[in-house]
Amino acid sequence: MISVFPADYDRHDSGTEGLRQALDFVRKQWRQLEHKAPRDSGTLIGLPEKYIVPATPSEHFSFQEQYYWDTYFTAIGYNGPNKEAMIEGMLDNLIYLFERFGIIPTANRMYFTGRSQPPLLTSYIFYLYDHYNKSTAWLAKRMAVAEREYHTVWMGAQQPNWRRVGVLNRYYDINALHDLAEAESGWDMTPRFERKCLDFYPVDLNALLYKYESDFARLAEISGDKTAHKDWQHAARMRKKSVDELMWNEAKQMYFDYNYVKRTQSSFLSLASFYPLWAGMASQEQAAGMAKSLPKFMHVGGLSATVRPLIDMSIFGSMKTQWAIPNGWAPLHYIVTEGLEQYGFSYQAAEIAKKWIATNLHWYESHGEFIEKYNVVNPERSPHDGMYPSQAGFAWTNAIFVFYARKYFGLE
Repeated sequence: MISVFPADYDRHDSGTEGLRQALDFVRKQWRQLEHKAPRDSGTLIGLPEKYIVPATPSEHFSFQEQYYWDTYFTAIGYNGPNKEAMIEGMLDNLIYLFERFGIIPTANRMYFTGRSQPPLLTSYIFYLYDHYNKSTAWLAKRMAVAEREYHTVWMGAQQPNWRRVGVLNRYYDINALHDLAEAESGWDMTPRFERKCLDFYPVDLNALLYKYESDFARLAEISGDKTAHKDWQHAARMRKKSVDELMWNEAKQMYFDYNYVKRTQSSFLSLASFYPLWAGMASQEQAAGMAKSLPKFMHVGGLSATVRPLIDMSIFGSMKTQWAIPNGWAPLHYIVTEGLEQYGFSYQAAEIAKKWIATNLHWYESHGEFIEKYNVVNPERSPHDGMYPSQAGFAWTNAIFVFYARKYFGLE
């Protein structure tokens, strides 16, 4: 069993000065990440509101885009100026993209309109509703867009067999290429899908769609629509049934991706297995089994994205991987810790958060920056680059750092 915060651990102790300085650095850095692009320019799609780009300019990249799933993780920890307006404005941008293209693309580039990213729109909408006292009318209007995204993009109302195949869902790209479908997963690139992403029901995607169905049921309950509430609850139950049958491994007490072409579970261990906890899909017994698997992923610097040794996939003619050990990622830490919290594993969640904060702080104090991902096996060393060098600035790293500082130290 992993260690937890000591019983006498004081989350408000005097040793938080370094944490305060880092938080001040993050607050100032948001200004460098703000971007405004009101009109189309070349391949860049104009957006009506200001937004946060993922990283500060480097010799390799100068980001000008708002990315779909990055935006959700950025929003939950954003502590910059005009907080509510920025968070809601970025949501409005995602809705604008859907209304214009019928999909929320990976980011606001024309060449990204053939694929999306992990669907987090309902969670984003409810985050604003729950934290900023939004009206029921505000909620219903935006959830109507999310329901259209659910049906048309993810459930195949317009393009059957793209993302809905049989009883569950997969990632896809309009070019029907495995590597580009893997890019839609956000895990670009990872050994998790064995270079055959189109052949898999990913556990994270199906947990996210269960969350959509549960969120639609919640909306129906708020609105007093008993029929819709019953229908969405049924949809969620049916998805859970299929996930349990195909992806839950009772012997190993873990969730796994499912290769529907080979009709077999993957044996690959990744933190994607924790998405059912975050989505509220797991039973208490399943959550307890998942909690016991944490030592497989735990290192001195936090959780590694996968358990298997990093594979240089270029030897098979594909791209190098970065969503794999020894790398740890902010959004995956958030998914795991919030999932554990939902099922009462608060001490384990706090231990993970503590390690992740320490890794972020150590890198900041040594290098004066926050980066996209970290080497959690050896935090003194740089992370594995994969397709490109690790980027600095990084919005979702900043945001999850702030989220943890707020939650576990009472600081922001």
